[in-house]
Formats: sequence, structure tokens, C-alpha cells
Amino acid sequence: MGDALDKLIAAVAGNQYGYVTRTQLLTIGLGPAAIKYRVRIGRLIPVYAGVYAVGSVNDTPVARAMAAVLACGERAVLSHGSAATLWGFDKYWELPFELIAPVERRHKGIMVHRSRTLVAEDMTRQLGVPVTTPERTALDIAPRLTDRRLTRVVNDARHAGFLHLNDLADVLDRNPHHRGTKRLRRFVDNPRNPTRSPLEDDFLAFAGQYGLPAPVTNTHVLGYEVDVLYPVERVIVEIDGYPFHSDRDSFERDRDRDADMLAADHLTVRVTKERLNQTPEREARRLNHILEARRKAA
Repeated sequence: MGDALDKLIAAVAGNQYGYVTRTQLLTIGLGPAAIKYRVRIGRLIPVYAGVYAVGSVNDTPVARAMAAVLACGERAVLSHGSAATLWGFDKYWELPFELIAPVERRHKGIMVHRSRTLVAEDMTRQLGVPVTTPERTALDIAPRLTDRRLTRVVNDARHAGFLHLNDLADVLDRNPHHRGTKRLRRFVDNPRNPTRSPLEDDFLAFAGQYGLPAPVTNTHVLGYEVDVLYPVERVIVEIDGYPFHSDRDSFERDRDRDADMLAADHLTVRVTKERLNQTPEREARRLNHILEARRKAA
């Protein structure tokens, strides 16, 4: 009987990064005395109140995040900064783990948020861990981020295929009074192709500041993906950073592509980070002159 129960415990823990809850153990058929015995001999290792590691403690961040979710009961999900890290919006795990749970439970190393607006559509799993959806995660972390950082989170999540503007619009419509809604509304109201880098974000801000026409971003011309396109003028803007174009092969590829574009009457203008930052007015005047000349020529 004991071996059969241990196999059941291992099966449950195997789907939860090596952790089980007291409720799950009781459901399997272990009584309180059997649980105490397994704790005493080291088969179960208490991690949080009501949560045990089976055999040994899995200390990887994702595993500990799962343990934190288990500690906060049914319908608890990883949220806010912890959800952002799980989705890859941030690189580093920070403590305490952040969760949304229907009942507040106090555990060391866990911060529980309460939310009356969280519904089933806002919850999913990533890497097996219950977590808020990418759209809901973006909503919850938006008040903490600068505009520049929030832009990157949204665009990177869209490129990764995690976040979709229709789903983001749904979350915002359901949470009109959330502090993050106003910050995210611009992505829904003025949709554009997602940028791929902070340099492209800087160019769009630069274009808006100096009254340049609104371009199309990350579109395809002659089978090439281009950073910025002014389709009427047939002008391509490539935002170059030295680390990405410092080897001979990439240098040659870029010039070969520029020649292909010019042969098809698409002019390529290369703008650097240094010029955007150090001489933006000069850069804006020159680009505006190029666009005007191309419009007249057309």
C-alpha cells in the first residue's frame, strides 16, 4: 500500500516540478499521521505551509514559482512582475513572488494581490505554471514601467506570438478603471507592426517629435524585411547600430540589399543611433528634404 501511495505522490509531483500540497496528499489517501511520518523520514520536505517537496527541493526559479502558486490555493496564479518574467518580458526573477489569489495567504517570499476583475479568460499556463495571460500581465505591470520599457514589452511579446492586440483590447475594455489601461490604450487605438528594437522605438518617437510622416514599420519590400518604410515616397529607413553591422559579411549584405532596392526605385537611408541622439534636428531636416524630393519626383 505504501509503495502504491508513493507512486501516486510521485505522479502528482511530477506534473508540479516536484511539489505537492497537503490537500493533494489527503486526496490521494494519506492521513495526517502518514504525512508526518514522511516528513520525519525526509520523503516530504516542507517548503511553505501546506506545500511539500517530494524527495528533494527543486530550487529552479520556475519550480519555486510553482510552489508559491500551490501555497496560495486554488485559482491562484502567478502575476505582475513574476508573470512578466515567466513570459520572458523580464530576464530576472525577483522576490517576493507575486500572485493573484482569491484568498489572501501570508507566506514568506510571496506577495498576494487581490483582484475582483480577474476572470477565467485572464488565466492560463506557461511552462506548466498557472499564470495571468500575457495581456493581463501587461496590464498589471504597465503602471510600473516607463513608456519606453512598456513599448518594448508589448512589441517583444507580439513578436514572440504571446500577445495579440485583439486580446489586449478585450482586457482593456473589461478593466476601464485599471491604472494600466490608459497606458496601454495607445497600442490598440493606433495599431502598427511591432518594432524589433529600442532603436526603432526611438526613431518613431523622433519622427513624431519633428513632424515627419508616420511610417510603416517592419514590413517587406522585395522579399526583405525593412525597419521603416515610407511607401508613397518609396523611401526605406534602416536604423543601424554598430554592434549589429560591425562584421564584413553583414556590411556586404546590407550594401547588396541597398543596391537591389535602388534598382527597384526604393531609396535606402541609413540612420544611426548616434545621429538620432546627437544631431536630431539636422537628421530630421535632411530626411524631410529627401521625402519631399521623392514626392515631387513621383
